Amino acid sequence: MQYTKLGNTDLEVSRICLGCMGFGNAAAGQHSWTVDETATREIIKHALAQGINFFDTAIAYQNGTSEEYLGRALRDYASRDEVVVATKFLPRSTQEIKAGVTGQEHIAKQLDMSLQHLGMDYVDLYIYHMWDYQTDIYDILDGLTQQVKEGKVRYIGIANCYAYQLAKANALAAKEGFAPFVSVQNHYNLLFREEEREMAKLCAEDNIAMTPYSALASGRLARRPGEMSKRLAEDSYAKLKYDGTAEADEKIILRVAELADTYGVSMTEIALAWLLTKVTAPVAGATKRHHIDGAVKAVELELAKADIAYLEECYIPHKLVGVMAQNTESGNKKEQVWMKNAPQGMQ
Repeated sequence: MQYTKLGNTDLEVSRICLGCMGFGNAAAGQHSWTVDETATREIIKHALAQGINFFDTAIAYQNGTSEEYLGRALRDYASRDEVVVATKFLPRSTQEIKAGVTGQEHIAKQLDMSLQHLGMDYVDLYIYHMWDYQTDIYDILDGLTQQVKEGKVRYIGIANCYAYQLAKANALAAKEGFAPFVSVQNHYNLLFREEEREMAKLCAEDNIAMTPYSALASGRLARRPGEMSKRLAEDSYAKLKYDGTAEADEKIILRVAELADTYGVSMTEIALAWLLTKVTAPVAGATKRHHIDGAVKAVELELAKADIAYLEECYIPHKLVGVMAQNTESGNKKEQVWMKNAPQGMQ
């Protein structure tokens, strides 16, 4: 495993971040394909043994059970100061807004719930899961900075945002003395490269870490066309993101498969090796032990420049999908899929 600094922080993170959305009670949240606590513990133990020290979860994942499973496993298999734990909070709910709950109060409440789930006194990275169009960014940054000052959060990050929003927020943070966002976790992989338009350039200039999610396009970059898995069959949200461009994307997937044969490695290794040339640490999910092995091997794989160009050549512009398409100024006021079965107190 290789390690690097997370942007402008002193956090030393593995080049692979283990995404924990696949962990949790399958009956309790958005996804039916998540794995139970026994399987979760085996995967986390194996990840630690392979040198992964960076773990990403969220209060919204499976009614908080992803946080609970992760926290218990890390307590048993690792020392707290040897791992970097990130979790995320959602925007204020309609009910909270009606009740007059401020952005600052909302953040404090969500963080305390996450810390309780994790069984921890602090998180290393607390991530603003998506832009809250109903809450002023001043209140968000103020609330987050309060938690940093209280020692419950070391650094703050942001996810599912536009480059202008990140730039605007960090300019305000500099002006007001708030904690800045040190990382961004957006949708980025070989099949969806819209981050390269502006976000990647902003992050390079300001040394903001990119830790993209959906690194394997919900498994599509790890399997040849026609091959199935439980997630590919049941993940309706991933279908919403990728089915509309499946024909164009298949050309890229076939090139990943071709290069996997050429290099004598898995498709996972090719897709992640490409992404590792662009970002700090991709968030790679795992629901089986061997998923960890492919991600770890990708760190050591160096692709030839000609092969990188070959993988990129077929890409065509994509419309925004998923959270970025749904979480708009008007859509933010509606109940979204990420709020279904949310932990009690979040509604």
